[in-house]
Amino acid sequence: MTQVKICGIKSIEDVKVINKYAPDYVGFVFAKSKRQITQTQAKKLKSELNCNIKTVGVFVNESIENIVNLCKNEVIDFIQLHGDEDEKYIKTLNLYIKNPVIKAVRVQNTQQILNAQNLPCQMLLLDTYTKNQYGGSGKTFDYTLIPKLEKPFFLAGGINEKNVRTAIKSSNPFCIDVSSGVETKGEKDALKIKNIIEIAKGI
Repeated sequence: MTQVKICGIKSIEDVKVINKYAPDYVGFVFAKSKRQITQTQAKKLKSELNCNIKTVGVFVNESIENIVNLCKNEVIDFIQLHGDEDEKYIKTLNLYIKNPVIKAVRVQNTQQILNAQNLPCQMLLLDTYTKNQYGGSGKTFDYTLIPKLEKPFFLAGGINEKNVRTAIKSSNPFCIDVSSGVETKGEKDALKIKNIIEIAKGI
């Protein structure tokens, strides 16, 4: 069964919807974004969140110290690195904390994904490549570029309730990662969240 991550949670109202429909993960965006939240906001949201739902901190070239603090304060359970973080950065992070690391790949070719699999991270996240942008394009990419991988991977980029079946059947991801695909006018939409979770869990 494919797991589901709803990314870009910003408010207590979002958390109430998440608690009701119970995806496996939620994403707190700490990188510069229209969905960016502060550490204080994230701590409050985490306190209201069902403890069975794992929190993923989304970072772009963040200081290791800030990530370590969020993990040690139990604000985030998983770390998603969406910037230019390399092997040395991830190894250093792993020295301080045991939280699983997800390294995002903005997919341009198959070899790029295979190279990322060799990094000292526990999981990958495959997202759409957009020039001068670290993510959040709202566009899909060519799933035939995805090779057979040993590491579990999150599939992101333009996934919504209309194309989620195709996305899952085409690439068999460990988890789908959805943000704008469950929004209406820039806000999380309860019905879209409900629908995409039901579809993903029913495949």
